[in-house]
Amino acid sequence: MREPAARLNRRRAHTRAALIGAGRRLLAEDRTAVSVLEITETADVGLGSFYNHFESKQDLFDAAIEEMLEAHGRLMDAVSEGIADPAEAFTRSFRLTGRLHRRYPGASRVLLNHGTRVLVSDHGLAPRALRDITAATAAGRFTVPDADVALVAAAGAMLALGQLLHDQADRNAEQATDQLTENLLRMFGLPPDQAVDLCHRPLPDVDHVVGRCPTGPPGRHPSRFARGRPTPNP
Repeated sequence: MREPAARLNRRRAHTRAALIGAGRRLLAEDRTAVSVLEITETADVGLGSFYNHFESKQDLFDAAIEEMLEAHGRLMDAVSEGIADPAEAFTRSFRLTGRLHRRYPGASRVLLNHGTRVLVSDHGLAPRALRDITAATAAGRFTVPDADVALVAAAGAMLALGQLLHDQADRNAEQATDQLTENLLRMFGLPPDQAVDLCHRPLPDVDHVVGRCPTGPPGRHPSRFARGRPTPNP
């Protein structure tokens, strides 16, 4: 008897998500020189499942990075929803992203190990930050001659902040993030008093926003690599 299509689709989606989760875990550990067998064992799925979803290990790792970036981007969309001022939208997204280095250290490690992807990807924070920087400049809130260069400064600062927070576990992530954000805003031409004001405004509760976001958190999958009998090849 053939398996109902809806159930088969759910199994396939679960298997793909498990493989993506394994890819994230291996990327966070900087272990990309692994075999397909090691990947499927990490995902706890059958070996034959891999090629039902991906043509190569690189395809898997690319998909894992892109999906993580997009989950992060949608989370930032959710937290900045309804904000009319693009400078405030940029500020809120940057401040919350800095805090996520500590909340989701695995996702943070992926970004640090593959930082240039943040700049060139069409997903995630980069296109949204560029949108806000461009809009804030057009509105007279920022004074930047080249939005792409401003994006490089912001992305580079965020990656360096993540490394700092990993290296200095006792450093206050909130204070460090807000200080860096204020410095960026001033570099982008915002008056000091306005930069201070934006960086001291209350932030939404991230857990509440994650609960409303359909993609969930940017670096954690609910399967949690559960051990047991590997899933057969859906």
